[in-house]
Amino acid sequence: MRHPGIRTPRTPRPSRAAATAAAATAAAAVLALVPATTAQAAPAPQRAEAPAASTASAAWAPGGNAAILGIDYGTWQRDVATVIDGARPYVEQRLANAPAGQKPAIVLDIDNSSLETDFHYFWTFPTPAIAKVRDLVQYAHAHGAAIFFVTARPGIIQSLTQYNLKAVGYPVTGLYVRDLPDLFDEVSAYKTAKRAEIEARGYTIIANIGNKQSDLVGGHAERTFKLPDYDGKLS
Repeated sequence: MRHPGIRTPRTPRPSRAAATAAAATAAAAVLALVPATTAQAAPAPQRAEAPAASTASAAWAPGGNAAILGIDYGTWQRDVATVIDGARPYVEQRLANAPAGQKPAIVLDIDNSSLETDFHYFWTFPTPAIAKVRDLVQYAHAHGAAIFFVTARPGIIQSLTQYNLKAVGYPVTGLYVRDLPDLFDEVSAYKTAKRAEIEARGYTIIANIGNKQSDLVGGHAERTFKLPDYDGKLS
């Protein structure tokens, strides 16, 4: 109890520097008591990187319309490879034996025939190439074949489509899109007419590649190769 008129001496507070020094000394003392095995176990939290890798892989997982429809990307890739692996020996031999002066050409559809359209979200741009198809096309072009794309895409996106094809590694000799008059034709009739137009320019179409019958019917190609569309589910 404090008495009036009598001052109790105040215990002086340690300076901030002294408090910091004391804290540091105490921390050092605690660390000195920690067993070596505990200190060596400190890097263990690095194991948390594993989920991050899984998350990154998931970010690159295919999506889009195919995922909604339940079409497995790996299965589709294998089915595509079966067709293209069968086409490649023919293309190699046909180009190796092309008569002098002949202008061989390959015609391709685009969506799910050259680009992985339905396996990516619509905002993905450029849409990735189908690697097996691109490799075959690059080989053919390097060995003298012209490469034409005939698509049902509207003319309004022609420049974007051409940019996409070139950006993912396709050589492009020509790109045919549907202009306003073509929109009133059946897709098969429109594509047949464009192949006939390519032939009229002096080319011999040695292979026509697409994933729908409308890409392939109508003639004007020595051989046709159909990629999977799973009963019309892929565009």
